[in-house]
Amino acid sequence: MHNQKTIERKCQCPTRELAIQVAEELKALSKYKEGIRILPIYGGQPIERQIHALKKGVQIIIGTPGRVVDHMRRRTLKLHNTKIVVLDEADEMLDMGFREDIEKILEDVPKERQTLLFSATIPKPILELAEKYLKNPQFIKVVHKELTVPNIEQYYFEVKQKNKVEALSRLIDFYNPNLALVFCNTKKRVDELLHQLQARGYSAEGLHGDMSQSQRDRVMGKFRTGAIDILVATDVAARGIDVDDVDVVVNFDVPQNEEYYVHRIGRTGRAGRAGKAFTFVAGREIYKLKDIQRYARTKIVRQNVPTLLDVEETRISLLMDKVKQVIEDGGLAKYIQWVERLMEEDYNSLELAAALFKMSLGKDVEEERYDELENTGGAPGMARLFINVGRNHKIRARDIVEAIAGKTGMPGKLIGTIDIYDNFTFVEVPTEYAAEVLYTMKNNQIKGKKINIEPANKKI
Repeated sequence: MHNQKTIERKCQCPTRELAIQVAEELKALSKYKEGIRILPIYGGQPIERQIHALKKGVQIIIGTPGRVVDHMRRRTLKLHNTKIVVLDEADEMLDMGFREDIEKILEDVPKERQTLLFSATIPKPILELAEKYLKNPQFIKVVHKELTVPNIEQYYFEVKQKNKVEALSRLIDFYNPNLALVFCNTKKRVDELLHQLQARGYSAEGLHGDMSQSQRDRVMGKFRTGAIDILVATDVAARGIDVDDVDVVVNFDVPQNEEYYVHRIGRTGRAGRAGKAFTFVAGREIYKLKDIQRYARTKIVRQNVPTLLDVEETRISLLMDKVKQVIEDGGLAKYIQWVERLMEEDYNSLELAAALFKMSLGKDVEEERYDELENTGGAPGMARLFINVGRNHKIRARDIVEAIAGKTGMPGKLIGTIDIYDNFTFVEVPTEYAAEVLYTMKNNQIKGKKINIEPANKKI
């Protein structure tokens, strides 16, 4: 057992990430003061390593409730000399079911101590905790005069629930962020959205409280290194995320309280960088957004979701920038010879450049296929589309209607004839919606099977 007299302060945090972040900040603050040893203790790390560190003696412990109680039961951590106790993110710890552990810890520390309780919100359980364990507490409320985020552009989009995934896809394609952080209000929503994004071919992972510590470490490692572009997370799981390169934060769901909005969008615009924050608003949620604007004293500007044409123009612009950079970098002599060889065959340089552009953009430029929509053999005013699933995949007509209407927002009643065969299906949609259906359903899923969709060949 370690020298218990060394423990003077103990801070509790709800998650491993937040505990590590607090420990790092305290080490920075105590950099010029000798003899202060700080130790984070949390689940997911071998307890023997923590026991070894505790035996050497520490002045400040930052711990998650569960692991602190574990050490108390093993008698590798005694709290009878504790002078200060800090409960950080107390509301979150209660939401996560740590109340029993918190009370066990507070009952074990000396009655003569200073107790600090930090909470973004003050619900009834927090008041009960304060009344039971704090002596003549002073309540200090920090009022946000304004949200200090000069480098963050804030926008909201009025989007129906069923169209949110498509709106998110458009924004990602349009802005092409290096790293994007997407917030959902529930763990179930994180899993659903992650599944939909991955089905559309995006490099995305999820983060929520039901994941094991090793899973969360793996996901965070991939996000920090840029191995994944999009992280979908709940508020609690995102506590402690400290990544400077997040370009875009998306509130897929309007946050449950105003403070969460401030925490969420503060994940971008770090270290003097510019950032963007987008919020999806459905129906009466617009009133909640107004509350957020009043609370944060900030302006959130309404914007329209980028159109398909906007997205395509962005992709072309990005390609042109890459071409310019390649020219600037030089080293083109070998390639110029090949171009000159083609020009000897009576092609001019403009035609060659256009052809290479078309090849580079490939299937991303959907106009190449949309030209075929008038010649698919559908009824007048209808485009006939081919989908590579059928009866053998247990596909019914209603599955086709629900998938197309649900993911594109096109009214299901506008869908025309559906012909289902063993391994494929033909479906007719109004010509004016056909491009939208092709773009949205590309690499999507129907009943869990990834599909391919394209204009049908004209009936013979």
